[in-house]
Amino acid sequence: MMKMRAKYYLGQVVRHRKHPFRGVVFDVDPEFANTEEWYQSIPEEARPARDQPFYHLLAENDQSYYVAYVSEQNLVADYSGEPVDHPDLGELFGPFEDGYYPLHFQLN
Repeated sequence: MMKMRAKYYLGQVVRHRKHPFRGVVFDVDPEFANTEEWYQSIPEEARPARDQPFYHLLAENDQSYYVAYVSEQNLVADYSGEPVDHPDLGELFGPFEDGYYPLHFQLN
């Protein structure tokens, strides 16, 4: 069994390498854990490897807020120092401080 280590952490602000959106990590899967239909909907030449961490993001772009599911290879840390304005952030995280969002609760 291969052990994967996530590069990004809960509450961290990240952005997509190719698409114009950024978001806050709220969950991490150690490897692909979405539906086969979702995976096959990605054009084959852009389809990420399954055996890497995938991140659930509270995401935003210029037009909307949404939840995104993104492979580690398609993310980079966002060091802009700008907060994310997703309306659901307050349900999971405290106020933006020092470039990230602290969790409202402790994890085991």
